[in-house]
Amino acid sequence: MPTKRDMIGIMKNIQYDIKDIALAPEGERKIAWVREAMPLLRQIEEWCAALPADQKPFAGVRISLSVHMEAKTAYLTRVLTHAGAAVCAMGCNVLSTQDDVAAALAAGRPDEAEAGDRGGPAVRGVPVFAVHGESEESYWSHAEDCLAHKPNLLIDDGGDLVHLLHTKRPDLAAEMWGGCEETTTGVIRLKALAREGRLRFPMIAVNDARCKHLFDNRYGTGQSVWDSVLRNTNLIIASKTVVVAGYGWCGRGIAMRAAGLGAQVIVTEIDPVKAMEARMDGYSVMTMFEAAPHGDIFLTATGCKDVITTAHMALMRDGAILGNAGHFNVEIDIAGLSASAVDRGSARNNIETWTLPGGKRVHVIAEGKLLNIAAADGHPAEIMDLSFAVQFHSALYMRKRYALLAPGVYDVSEEIDGIVSRARLAAWGIEIDELTEAQKAYLESWEA
Repeated sequence: MPTKRDMIGIMKNIQYDIKDIALAPEGERKIAWVREAMPLLRQIEEWCAALPADQKPFAGVRISLSVHMEAKTAYLTRVLTHAGAAVCAMGCNVLSTQDDVAAALAAGRPDEAEAGDRGGPAVRGVPVFAVHGESEESYWSHAEDCLAHKPNLLIDDGGDLVHLLHTKRPDLAAEMWGGCEETTTGVIRLKALAREGRLRFPMIAVNDARCKHLFDNRYGTGQSVWDSVLRNTNLIIASKTVVVAGYGWCGRGIAMRAAGLGAQVIVTEIDPVKAMEARMDGYSVMTMFEAAPHGDIFLTATGCKDVITTAHMALMRDGAILGNAGHFNVEIDIAGLSASAVDRGSARNNIETWTLPGGKRVHVIAEGKLLNIAAADGHPAEIMDLSFAVQFHSALYMRKRYALLAPGVYDVSEEIDGIVSRARLAAWGIEIDELTEAQKAYLESWEA
């Protein structure tokens, strides 16, 4: 017999798989809260909502979206719906899904007058496939459900939808025009496919846009990682030694905020230029083996695997805290830890304690998964407003020009970075100077 959840889905003619549709009101409150702090998306929403149906920028376009299923993502999904798109959404990490937000997306949003809040205009529910803590098998089944939407465009975070379209379900790529990739790890995957000549459609590397990585990766990750560490450990950071693995933009942000909280910071790197930069920014630079005995808190942000192994853990202090800010849970060797540890227990919510041979303990946040989203609320709304505005404009660029683009990985245009940055400055009430014609001529001339 169908459950109440199934019956509601059937009655609304919306296919979804979520934990409980009754959670929708709390998810709606979360979406309304972030909407107030996302003026760029709100401006796009208001523009699109006012257009006739046949003039909306994504009218008749099917979009499959795989991004962390939380409130900011839900709001982006609704903005795309107001822009005319038929959107199917899923999470991109089993621990980052917020079940109440997934329920709100599936249920849709009533009229403002009926809701009695400021959460935006009415919007229909969309197909959603996301359950917090679901199994890997369920996750990949949901990915297939999301692609069964037969998308024209993808919005991917980490590259799982693209991976599925190039492995198990290439048949579902028949109507693909292209898409956008949100994060560093996904861009790495796309470029690997392109190098091998296997990428089947054009993709835009949204992560590499200046309005994305300079702010999302640095300020967003910098704040949200420490939000997770602080709320889950309830420990002071001042006086502690923090080891940051990787000094890309995410690592820079984590190290910057650690230093601001009063920590001593050690950076580990494989890139000599980035290592030199970390040193000149005032941090100690060591190998992970050198850093292991000194650290109180270890945070990985590399996009690579086996960054912290059991050999490193054996050198750590008793009670060292480990967390991963990379997209996949392979940076900390959890499998090796599971095989070698003599005991495993729960120290606090979202923190597992592993006892190593000899009695030394290490505490792992969020099972080694993306700690700032799996065990916190992710990046601040204002930061994701920038990133998702880039996503919207990049998807629109792909919608307009896909027929002219060969399969490959494309940079976000300077025009899009300019549109988004100027809109953000305007929302702050900030004006900046512009070059005069004489200045332009001076900068463009070799004779000057």
